Amino acid sequence: MTFAGSPDRVEARLVPDAGYEFDAFRISGFPRKPGLPLVRALGRAVAAPAACTAIIRRRRPDVVLGAGGYVAGPMVLAASLLRIPTALTEADAHLGLANRLAAPFARRIYLAYPVEGRTGDRYEVVGRPIPARARPVPQAEARQLFGLPPDGPVVLVAGALAGASALNDFAVEAFGADGPAVLHITGDRDFEAIQARVSRPGYRVIATTDKIGAAYAAANLAITRAGSSVWEIAAAGTPAIFVPYPYATADHQAKNAQHFVRAGGALMVREAEIATVPALVHELLGDTARLTAMHDAMLTAARPQAAGVVAEGLIELARA
Repeated sequence: MTFAGSPDRVEARLVPDAGYEFDAFRISGFPRKPGLPLVRALGRAVAAPAACTAIIRRRRPDVVLGAGGYVAGPMVLAASLLRIPTALTEADAHLGLANRLAAPFARRIYLAYPVEGRTGDRYEVVGRPIPARARPVPQAEARQLFGLPPDGPVVLVAGALAGASALNDFAVEAFGADGPAVLHITGDRDFEAIQARVSRPGYRVIATTDKIGAAYAAANLAITRAGSSVWEIAAAGTPAIFVPYPYATADHQAKNAQHFVRAGGALMVREAEIATVPALVHELLGDTARLTAMHDAMLTAARPQAAGVVAEGLIELARA
């Protein structure tokens, strides 16, 4: 298995670090405003299929998987023109522009959620693959790992990879002086500022963790954004209050959250209404039966075998 992508993105470092071979080609997203950056992006988009063709001819793969985003489109197009089986994955409850453009060239499309108008033999709803670091562990082990109280309720607050300032500020204002035990993952950007504002016992502040599955498992309730991590939270069976990023493309984080709201495992609160969250936290932590029902609903909605389903599908495509 080999990977391909942009030399300017994080995969150019992460893939070799993980021990896999990486082929780089120039590609970038399209800026929303006209100007020189847009012209450059268009030029790279025109040249990218030829670069991808060269990579494919050298690697001679049996099947090509596009993982979404503008990087995947040229490679899927090139593979299709070379009559190599192709597949796509879509992580959100909204088919992104790159995947919409690449979809006609893919033989199979793996969706995390049902997407309106995307049905038929080529489409399969599988959830989102969960990395090993996001697998849950026993709660007692998780709490010990993060230095959290072994008994009583724990609330997890976490934003995106870089952090979410709105959630970080909210958490300190709501729970910094008193309240339940908190595991607060701030992201690197806000870590020092948030750490300086909290000193009470039971409020644990960390910037990031490579044991995110343990973080989910340690909590009785999670307050997070609603990106791809929703599937990791579901796999841990952790009830959640999702606060979608308000500027996500096509409001896809709200659509992601609603999937688990409908399942009964989560609530969704818009960022503009975040002041209502402390009361919801108090209400949920005081209702053990409801939290248990939400826990069970999250586990029912989870798709922890998504990676295996996609892998088996790719093997089937290659054999065909």
